[in-house]
Amino acid sequence: MKKKTWRATLFSLAIGLLMLVSACGSTEKVNSGETDSKEKEKLRVVTDAAYAPMESMDGDKIVGFDVDIVDAVLKEAGYDYELVHVGWDPLFVELKSKRADIGISSITIDEDRKQTYDFSLPYFESINKILVPEDSNIQSGADLKGKTVAVQNGTTGQTVAEGILGKNNKDIKKFENNVLAIMELLKGGADAVVADNAVVEEYVKNNPNKKLKVVTDSSFPSEFYGMMLPKGSKIKEDLDKAIKKIVENGTYADTYKKVFGSEPNLQELEKQY
Repeated sequence: MKKKTWRATLFSLAIGLLMLVSACGSTEKVNSGETDSKEKEKLRVVTDAAYAPMESMDGDKIVGFDVDIVDAVLKEAGYDYELVHVGWDPLFVELKSKRADIGISSITIDEDRKQTYDFSLPYFESINKILVPEDSNIQSGADLKGKTVAVQNGTTGQTVAEGILGKNNKDIKKFENNVLAIMELLKGGADAVVADNAVVEEYVKNNPNKKLKVVTDSSFPSEFYGMMLPKGSKIKEDLDKAIKKIVENGTYADTYKKVFGSEPNLQELEKQY
């Protein structure tokens, strides 16, 4: 009995020692991993790829200015990632539920969204403009009163239209994306589309046969796009540093010129930093 107890005790001590060593080894691995987890962690980046030239589908590939920018930023920050087209509304759901790490889809930074999400530093200055047929007599936002206006649902284009026509006005037609809003204009179901300048200007440039023009209203305020993050995101600081870096080293300007054919207003952008 005594001999059996001694062996059992020795066996228990040995097992306990092995467990202690194993636990120490695991902790060391986790702690070691924490120092370089940034390089090893793969981020899920979501977008609505229906907003050329910012993000759109080219076959099965997502392309556009936002795509190039998020790639440059995450390479600078040392992250691996996958970019997935999920659509506009699902993008917000994924970030709110923390199933995605970053949303990049021409998302305007505003106070309402900041209640639910975090944002990186701004990476793009935008302003809403009005897309109309070439023979339209619409010359400003005020001229939209009494007209039918097509917008992408949940965007600042909708907000601008509602500011002129009134919230829930039946003359504001809301669509899943700007492509559908522009199609509504082309078939005569709307008198105008209100959307970001990059979108409407690119459409007019690439589709001269559609006989459309862009109307600018100087009363429409500038807005800034940011990468949207889940609330409390731990990668915000890394993204902000990387955004500043690509602006400083010329990567941002090169990307901007490649897509838009002109120089970016870096002074206005850097004022936000």
